[in-house]
Amino acid sequence: MTATFVEVQKPGAQTQVQDLGRIGWQRFGVPVGGAMDQVSHRVANWVVGNSGDCATLEMVLVGPVLRFTGPARIAVCGANLSPTLQGAPLPMGVAVDVEAGAELAFGRRVSGLRAYLAVYGGFDVPLVMDSRATFIRGGFGGWQGRALKKGDVLPVATTAQRQPVQERGGNISEREPEQARMPDEDAVHLAAVAAPVTDTPVVLRAIPGEHWPAFTDDARALFHQATFRIHPQSDRMGYRLQGPVLALNKPLELISEGIAFGTIQVPPDGQPIVLMAERQSTGGYPRIAHVASVDLPLLAQQAPQQALCFRPVTLGQAQALYLEREARLATLRQALLAAAADHYAQILTT
Repeated sequence: MTATFVEVQKPGAQTQVQDLGRIGWQRFGVPVGGAMDQVSHRVANWVVGNSGDCATLEMVLVGPVLRFTGPARIAVCGANLSPTLQGAPLPMGVAVDVEAGAELAFGRRVSGLRAYLAVYGGFDVPLVMDSRATFIRGGFGGWQGRALKKGDVLPVATTAQRQPVQERGGNISEREPEQARMPDEDAVHLAAVAAPVTDTPVVLRAIPGEHWPAFTDDARALFHQATFRIHPQSDRMGYRLQGPVLALNKPLELISEGIAFGTIQVPPDGQPIVLMAERQSTGGYPRIAHVASVDLPLLAQQAPQQALCFRPVTLGQAQALYLEREARLATLRQALLAAAADHYAQILTT
C-alpha cells in the first residue's frame, strides 16, 4: 500500500509534532515536554483508533494549511481554530476520512489556544529518548527538532507499521462506526475547548505548596482572592502571571528540587510563574502552590492576557478530581476505540 504523507502548505504560528512526552529523562536534564493539553491530544487519538501516545500535531492560535498525498482518517480536538476540509467546515471531535489530494486548513480562532490533529497510525517521525515530542530548545524530537515550515513533508505510518487498536479492553458494547466521535456533552469537559479571552477569570484549583507558610498572610490571602493575567512572555516552559506581588515573610535560601507540571513558583519580583510541559528539571524558587492536575488542560488552553484566579483544594480533593476525570476518560476511550475498531473491521471485510 502506498504511504500517505502530509505536505505543509502553510506552517501556522507554532505547529509541532507532540506525544505524551519523555518520561524518565529529567534526571539527565531533559524536560518531559509533550502535549500541553494531554486530554485533547489523547481524545483526538482515540477518535481515529490510535493509542493515546501516538504523535499528533499541536497547533497554536493560527493553524497550518496541510495537504494529504493519500487517504487518511483524521480528527481535530482541543481549540476551535475553524478547521475546514476542502473548504467545508470540519466538525470537532469526529473521525473523518480524507481522500488523496485533500487540503485541511485552519482559520479564525473561536475558542481555546491549542488544537490537536490526529491521523490514524500517527505521524511517523523518529523516536528520540522514547518519545516523538518536539523539544525546540534542545533542537531534537518531532520533525527535525523544530516547528513545521512550509514545504515539510511528514510521513504517516503505513498499514504495515500501524499497531492494532490499543486500549480497547473487554466487555465493550457494540457501536456503529458513525458513533466514533466525542459525545457533545463531554466535549468541553474532556477536550478542554476553552472560551475566548474574556474579562471573566478562569478558575483554577490549587493545592498549597511546600513553601506556603513562608509567604506573608497578605500574600496567601491575595493568592486566593486576586485576579492574575497570563503575561505575553509565556510559553511551553512556563506561564508568567501578572498580578499583586506575593511577598515572603523573609528571604529564603533554597536548594533546587524537582518540580512538576503545574508547580507555581514565585521569583524575587513576587510575580508567580506556573511551570508547564517543558519545565526545567529542578527549580529553586519558593513554591506557593500547585495547580491541580485535573485543571492543567484548561490552563493550557488559555491565551495571553486571559484572567485567572486560584481556589484552594486539598491534596485529597485534587486526587479525587483526577481519578473521577480518568474514569470518565476510560469510559470514553473504550467507546471510541470500539467504534474505531468496528470501522476498520468493516473496511477489511468489504
